[in-house]
Amino acid sequence: MSRRTPRLPSWLPVDPYIMALIGTVVLAALLPASGAAADVAGGASTGAVAFLFFLYGARLSTAEAVEGLKHWRLHLTVLACTFVAFPLLGLASRGLVPYVLTPQLQSGLLFLCLVPSTIQSSIAFTSIARGNVPAAICAGSFSSIAGIFVTPLLAAALLGNDGGGFSADALLKIGVQLLLPFVAGQLLRRWIGGFLTRHKKVLGLVDRGSILLVVYTAFSEGMVAGIWHQVTPARLGALLAVEAVLLAIMLAVSWYGAKRLGFGREDRIAIQFAGSKKSLASGLPMASVLFGAQASLAVLPLMLFHQMQLMVCAVIAKRRARDPLEDTSGSAASREAAPVG
Repeated sequence: MSRRTPRLPSWLPVDPYIMALIGTVVLAALLPASGAAADVAGGASTGAVAFLFFLYGARLSTAEAVEGLKHWRLHLTVLACTFVAFPLLGLASRGLVPYVLTPQLQSGLLFLCLVPSTIQSSIAFTSIARGNVPAAICAGSFSSIAGIFVTPLLAAALLGNDGGGFSADALLKIGVQLLLPFVAGQLLRRWIGGFLTRHKKVLGLVDRGSILLVVYTAFSEGMVAGIWHQVTPARLGALLAVEAVLLAIMLAVSWYGAKRLGFGREDRIAIQFAGSKKSLASGLPMASVLFGAQASLAVLPLMLFHQMQLMVCAVIAKRRARDPLEDTSGSAASREAAPVG
């Protein structure tokens, strides 16, 4: 008799990129870069972060961003979830130190609450759930743009010395590695936009490879510094439990809050998926700039939360897809946030 190969349920997505990230962490644990190799890896990581934000700027269509402002109520709601509700919950988690979380893990959890929303997964889940996909595209894009400026400022204000503070050196690194490349990409978009569109798949691999390099460098520094001795299995289990509660709260706040604000079903779906998730692609490079040698512990909560949000939102999206559609012809909120173009 032939035996069927056991497979994971279709509703339980294991992102291959997450597996690559885990493999990178294992590599850094077994073969951390040290000495001259660490200097080379650090320089390459710095260049990779700058290149990533250059690509972010070059890919952003200014015209689409301006057109998307027509959905201003929806976008403000998503931004409020991302940069107000999340940070408030992150600050509340300080009450869990030291009984549930260590100070370092709590700082990483707070940093997770400060990074922008995702774009790709928000769009994918909104589409599966039959939500307002154009709104999800614009909401994710606006959140990413805002995060380039807002996340470092919030980190400096709320994390204090753990995130670099408002020192001149920290602000200079943010400007040189994040803001300057982003602005340069925007200025050069008219000349290189076509090239980026034609080579989208190749540049996507470059994006992911750059982030893997950032992860390897950060976790190598953590191994050399010996900070992993501070994390026990019990602390990791507690962190997962806290993140599960955090995600559940934000899923509820974004869904029922949008309903109270008068948004229709399609808009509420876009708000829930864009307002409850955090971007690994944006958060990892920012952490390397803001935390330096402590970046490995700072990004651990974000890496765990990223996979958790994919698994939970996949289940929610498929259930939402079976919901009966609403008649939104008379809804002012839905007319205001109707798809553009």
